[in-house]
Amino acid sequence: MAAKQHVIVAGAGIIGASIAWHLARDGAEVTVIAEDTGGVATPNSFGWINASWGNPEFYFRFRRRSMTEWKRLATELPGLPLAWCGGICWDLPEDELRAYETQHTQWGYGIERIGKAGIAAREPFLTQLPETALHIAEEGAVEPVAAARLMLADAGARGAKFVTAAVRGLLRRGEGIAGVVTSTGIVEANHVVLAAGAGAVPIAASAGITLPIDAPAGLIVHSRPFEKRLNGLVIAPELHMRQTAEGRIIAGSDFGGSEPGADHKSTAATLFAKVKANLASSENLTMELFTVGYRPTPKDGFPIIGNGGCPGLYVAVMHSGVTLAPLAGLLAAEEILSGETESDLEPFRLARFA
Repeated sequence: MAAKQHVIVAGAGIIGASIAWHLARDGAEVTVIAEDTGGVATPNSFGWINASWGNPEFYFRFRRRSMTEWKRLATELPGLPLAWCGGICWDLPEDELRAYETQHTQWGYGIERIGKAGIAAREPFLTQLPETALHIAEEGAVEPVAAARLMLADAGARGAKFVTAAVRGLLRRGEGIAGVVTSTGIVEANHVVLAAGAGAVPIAASAGITLPIDAPAGLIVHSRPFEKRLNGLVIAPELHMRQTAEGRIIAGSDFGGSEPGADHKSTAATLFAKVKANLASSENLTMELFTVGYRPTPKDGFPIIGNGGCPGLYVAVMHSGVTLAPLAGLLAAEEILSGETESDLEPFRLARFA
């Protein structure tokens, strides 16, 4: 019997957690190395699962496939904090909104145009209603840190190990990568997966590999738990909101967060005032905290998934980690353990930047 392949996953956000879980499920020996479960970018995520506007058809179809994979993952991981709550969208000028509606309807996205009465029926506490909006019933939300921790816990039950340490660099052996150098020592393995978001950049650079990734900042406000005010996602101009499973209203000027500005507290206060102004009977709604996250975004906006430029190294870095986590985890695990390439990942290889 062949020995189990040992795979290091550097990063414990939602992408690293999904890859680690799929690898452990498929029989690999897995070591997750990170300073904390839940990652760095993941706790600052809006949590929206979607294949919404702004993407070419090939990426739309990849995202929509991952929406289906979330449903598969939920059957394999009972208790996954996932809600197919649907969303109401009117955050584009009317001509662009109609173009989005026409295009995505042709692609098979479940879009329904609704008027004020329909909007009010779905979100009775909204105070500022447009004449019409698009309702997308198939969109959803996940509590990303809780989901990542659940995947890591289940991976641990399947034999995965967790090392609390910072990954400082890659361990080269000949032409390939044979492990990582951490703040607590060297860990060797057959494969290393870089799933550390923007933190993957300096790790890759330690082996002379350039990852073309930006990390724009985004500010999101989080209320204290409150009685039900939102039933689903509200994607309005300059205000994206949802209510979490714990009852917190979270919001940004878009799902990636607001531009933090020079004074983060002032930006957060202004944004939270806008949240309250858009929700009736919310005088007692209070802000608990705000987060400023740095979204790991490849230069062309599309994910980087696949061989990292030398044997033994696999990279999985993307901005839409919440939507793409289950599919990225599934396909990455298959490629790493089988040694075969997955055709659906071809548009997302690092080599496209060469």
